[in-house]
Amino acid sequence: MNLKNIILLFFSVLILSFYSCKKESNNSGNAGNTTENRVKDSAWNYAKDIYLWYKSLPSDFNARSYADPDAIMKALRPYSIEPGFRDPVDRWSFAIKKAEWNNVSSGISGDFGLGIFFKSANDLRVSYVEPASPAAAAGIERSWRILSVNNNTTVNTDDATVSRISTAVFNSSSASFTFEKPDGTAIDITLTAATYQDEPIILDTVYNNGGNKTGYFVFNSFLGNVTGIKGRLGNIFNEFSTAGITDMIVDLRYNGGGYVELQNELANYLVPSAGNNGIMLQEKYNDKYSALFDTTINYQKKGALNLNRIFFIITKNTASASELLINSLKPYMDVKLIGRPSHGKPVGYFNIGVGNWYIFPVSFRSINKNGEGNYFNGLQPDATVDDGLDKPWGDINESCLASALHYINDGAFSRISPRAQQDVKLENGNTALDVKRFKGAVGEQRGMW
Repeated sequence: MNLKNIILLFFSVLILSFYSCKKESNNSGNAGNTTENRVKDSAWNYAKDIYLWYKSLPSDFNARSYADPDAIMKALRPYSIEPGFRDPVDRWSFAIKKAEWNNVSSGISGDFGLGIFFKSANDLRVSYVEPASPAAAAGIERSWRILSVNNNTTVNTDDATVSRISTAVFNSSSASFTFEKPDGTAIDITLTAATYQDEPIILDTVYNNGGNKTGYFVFNSFLGNVTGIKGRLGNIFNEFSTAGITDMIVDLRYNGGGYVELQNELANYLVPSAGNNGIMLQEKYNDKYSALFDTTINYQKKGALNLNRIFFIITKNTASASELLINSLKPYMDVKLIGRPSHGKPVGYFNIGVGNWYIFPVSFRSINKNGEGNYFNGLQPDATVDDGLDKPWGDINESCLASALHYINDGAFSRISPRAQQDVKLENGNTALDVKRFKGAVGEQRGMW
C-alpha cells in the first residue's frame, strides 16, 4: 500500500469513528443505552455505511434485537443481492472477539491439530495434521481412517453423527479415537488439546516425471508468521529454480485464505517474467468509498522461475485468497485446475474495531487484469477429480496429484470423476466438518478477504 492510500485510510477510519461516536452520543440519554447496546449500534452504523450491498439494507433494521455483533453481521447476509444470482451471495460477514482474532490471524490454534473429511458416506479420513500439534506428536497421519470417536463406532454422514464427531474433534479438550492405518492395523489414541503454531506449508518436493521436473508444494493457509512464511517461500522457490523444474503443481485443496500480503508474495514468484509490473488485482468498494479505497496492485516479479503454465489442486475448501491467487494469474499463464469447484469468495472485508469485537462486513470485490471476478459459484476445475483422502501427502498415486502428473506427461488428465458421484449428503457432511476453518484474506491495514 502506498503512502497516499495509508493516509486516506487513516483519515477515513477517523471519519467513520467520528460518525459512529456521534450516533452513540445522540442516544446517550436513552434508558437502554448500555455499553452492549452502544457496541451493537456502532456495528450497525459501520455496516450500513461500508457494506458492499448497503443499498439493499432495510431502514428499520434493529441492531439491538440481536445477541451480539456477530449475529448482526450474519443478519446482513440475506441482503447481498448480486445481479445474475438468484440467492444472496454473502456467506461470510461476521464478527469475532479481538482476543480470538489475534490468535486466528497469527496462526495460533488450541485444539488437536486434526483435519477430517469423509471419503465416502461411512469412511471418515484424516485429511491433514498440523506438524506442531498433539495429533502430529501422536504420530497420526493424513489418510488414516477413523473407526470410532469416544468409543462410538457409528461413523457416517447423518447430520446428528456429523455434529457429534465435529464437537468431539474441534470443540473438546480431550477425545479418544480408534484409527485404521494404511496397513490395516488398528490403533487407539487419546488426544488432549493444546496450543501450537500452525505450519501452512505442509510439503514441498520435486518429481522426476517422465523426463520432466515438476515442483509440488502443499500450502494449507495464508495465515501465520508472515516473515517466517516469506522466508520459507524464498527457500522453496530457490530449490525449485536450482532443480530446473519445468512445471509447477500448487496444492490449495484445504487453503481457506489468509494474508493478502502472502498471496501477493506467492503470486510474484509464480507469475512469468512477462507479467512483471502488470496488474495483479483490483479491489472495488461501494460507490461511497470507491474514490477513496479502490486499489490496484501490480506484480513485482520475484525469483528466477519463468513458467508458462501452472496446475492448482482445488476443492470446495479452497477459498478467498487462494481463489484470488488463481484468478490473478489467469491473464498471464495457462492455469489448469484439478479437483472440485472452489468455495466461491470473490469479495472481501476489513476488520473494524467495535468495543472488544472486530466486525467484518463484506466491503469490496476483486477483479483481475481482464476485469474477471464474480465467481460466487466457485472456480470450475478443468478436471473433476476426487480428493485422494486414502493417500498421504505427495503420494504420486493420490488422485489429484496423479491427474496433474499424467497431464504433464501425456497431455490428458486422469482419474476423472463425474460430479454426480459426490452426493449431497457427503458434500454437506464435509462442509460441516470444515466450518471452523477460516475463509478469508487479511489485507494490509484494511483487513481481510
